[in-house]
Amino acid sequence: MPDQQQLNIIKQGVESWNASKQANPATEPDLNEADLSNINLPGADLSRTNLSGAKLTSAVLREANLSWSNLVGTDLSSADLTGANLSGSDLSGAIMQEANLSNADLSKATLLDTNLIGANLQDANLQDANLQGTFLREANLRGAIISQEQLRQARSPDSLP
Repeated sequence: MPDQQQLNIIKQGVESWNASKQANPATEPDLNEADLSNINLPGADLSRTNLSGAKLTSAVLREANLSWSNLVGTDLSSADLTGANLSGSDLSGAIMQEANLSNADLSKATLLDTNLIGANLQDANLQDANLQGTFLREANLRGAIISQEQLRQARSPDSLP
């Protein structure tokens, strides 16, 4: 369950959230299993935040900092993560179907068994990301920084989640 005080702050918007985060830099927020569907938080500092199991469907997180966050099992279907920093984050088992991750930084992220079917990863940085078992069917990888070895680790295009 999410920390209710932190949940209240994030629902007030990006300015309140970032101010709280700046005032308490040592705090690692706990928003696990929070329902934040359709939330509008462009530029939010969500670094080192526990968002495991959270529902962020259709959320707007453009240019947000989610580096080194726990996003295990998070539902980010149809979320806008354009230019977001997800470096070092754990996205194992996350649902990111149809998400926009263009120009996102996913370097050193863990994406074990992550659903990226139909996701837009154009110009995304996937350098040193673990894509073991990741579903990439119909994903746009044009211009993405990704190795052939990483693509071999991903599930075959005809695999279904």
